[in-house]
Amino acid sequence: MDFTEIYKQSLGLVEPSPTSHAIRGSWVLTAVEDRLIVRRMDTFQVSRSWLVDNSHSSTSQHLSTQSKSKAGTSGTDGWITHIGWSCDSLYMFACCARRAIVNVFSLEDEQWNARIESGVEGLIKAEWAPDGRNILCFSEWGLRVTVWSLVNGCATYIQFPKYPGRGYAFDQDGRQFILAERHKSKDTIGVYDPNASFKLLRHFPLPTSSLSSFALSPNGDHIAVWEGPLEYKLYIFNLAGQHLGTFTPEPDPGLGVRNAAWHPSGNMLAVSGWDDKAGIHILNSLSWTSIAAFELTGRVPEHVSVWREPPRWIEETHGRGFLSHDQVRAPTSIQIRTGATGGLIHLEWNITGNILLARWENCPQAVHLYSFPSVPEEFRPRLQTILLHSHPVLSAQWNPIRAGSLAICCGTGAVYTWVSDKSEEVCECIGVPAKKFSTRDVRWTGDGDGMALLDKETFCYAFQVLEE
Repeated sequence: MDFTEIYKQSLGLVEPSPTSHAIRGSWVLTAVEDRLIVRRMDTFQVSRSWLVDNSHSSTSQHLSTQSKSKAGTSGTDGWITHIGWSCDSLYMFACCARRAIVNVFSLEDEQWNARIESGVEGLIKAEWAPDGRNILCFSEWGLRVTVWSLVNGCATYIQFPKYPGRGYAFDQDGRQFILAERHKSKDTIGVYDPNASFKLLRHFPLPTSSLSSFALSPNGDHIAVWEGPLEYKLYIFNLAGQHLGTFTPEPDPGLGVRNAAWHPSGNMLAVSGWDDKAGIHILNSLSWTSIAAFELTGRVPEHVSVWREPPRWIEETHGRGFLSHDQVRAPTSIQIRTGATGGLIHLEWNITGNILLARWENCPQAVHLYSFPSVPEEFRPRLQTILLHSHPVLSAQWNPIRAGSLAICCGTGAVYTWVSDKSEEVCECIGVPAKKFSTRDVRWTGDGDGMALLDKETFCYAFQVLEE
């Protein structure tokens, strides 16, 4: 694996362009305080750079003057808080949420720019719509969602979102925008048409007393919604508003739903709670009942592969080179913290849906991988592999192209990879060749050949070296 130099970034704002062009190539968008930077992916040389206009609008200037007189000011107020590429990689935005403004720039015309001022309602975050010509701005206090068009400069307002900056989704084709809303003290789902200026298609009520979140299936046919953390109830609807099923584990569900992850096919749904009483349940799309369940136990069965990070390997090798994990003979046991809240921090399928990743809060140094059989085989999912690390896992991400490839980081000067090819597994520790670098986040590139490694204020890229 080959590493680039170390570059500066702020607030973890590093994003590769979603598309690659034969002439323009691929790019990396980063933010350093109040400056937006575009680098070429092949050389990492700076191609474009803008110092964003983070001056207040007249309304926000008046409000900020009053707040400063009461609570002082911060030097980070004008920093960029969100960045993003349009779907065709022609435009990019830099959002300064604390100043309630969004600046938009063009990759092809460095002189062109646009500015969005949110005004008195404030701004939590901004995000591109799938068409790459509309920007969604989420106001403070969940007042509304404003959709700004770069084509005609007009704004479309969607009132009463349930939460500011979350509780929304686009379907896979970008033809429907689904938003959790609150009308007259009742939870509802709003479905909008992005191709018709976000025209309302339908509203339908929910049986929830306090909706926590929802998950849209990959094919856009179903939506799973669930209650807050005190009540374990999950409801399944289609986008016409028809209630298809309700799930509550028996006999003791414990706390409410924390995570729900749809299988890539949309035929199964993995659900977990805020504690480990209910474990992980796999629901099918026919009856919406549990067809498999997994619990966290300290005792590891014989058939499970256990890989442990070698102790003190970073100090002994000075963080250089590659080192394989130690394979532990099963049956064995793993340490589970007592007194922790429990529940799953992370629940995610790989691209083909044959492996489910789970990270438990009361077992923070471990990554559990559950295997699922292919269609012709008997449906008997089981725990396949456990990856144990010396420090708590901070981030784990599946390769977007290769089904059996996983990258993990633990806040150390290394990145950890797990690769499975049929029955063979390879688990490696890879040191980052830098004097001061702690990998706090890892993000694969779109082609799956490289990954961005992020520290608190810096980043680098690591690419696989192709053998000739």
